[in-house]
Amino acid sequence: MLVDERIFCVHGGLSPALKTIDDIRALDRVVEVPHDGPICDLIWSDPDDRVGWGVSPRGAGWTFGQTKTEEWNRTNNLILTARAHQLVMEGFQWTHERQLITLFSAPNYSYRCGNMAAIMEVPEDEADTSKFEVITFEAAARPNEGPTMGRRTPDYFL
Repeated sequence: MLVDERIFCVHGGLSPALKTIDDIRALDRVVEVPHDGPICDLIWSDPDDRVGWGVSPRGAGWTFGQTKTEEWNRTNNLILTARAHQLVMEGFQWTHERQLITLFSAPNYSYRCGNMAAIMEVPEDEADTSKFEVITFEAAARPNEGPTMGRRTPDYFL
């Protein structure tokens, strides 16, 4: 959940029901994923270009704007929130003025999306996110397959 007490790592995103890391620690997280509530939000919420909170088109979680990311990071003394579950074609996407990053680590998702994947190296004791190195990679060739498909966003992700 925390890297070096300064980077919050989550599958999806933030929740209006959670203000602090300690709020997350207080949750009973050994449960089936509920259809709503803070655990659902942590798994399914997504960043957006809005102000505040919005209804998620996924039908679960929320969308949240830069002000919510800034508030979360400031309240919890964090330099970055890192998340994973949203496909981004380049493998990563900085948002909310580099206070949030999406790192998608499944190249050529479902063997048909043609997307890159990414991981991030974080220098020790570095607070400037512009010094973080994002490393992208493509899917390895699968045996008995022709060339990989071109990179385009599949319709079902739009």
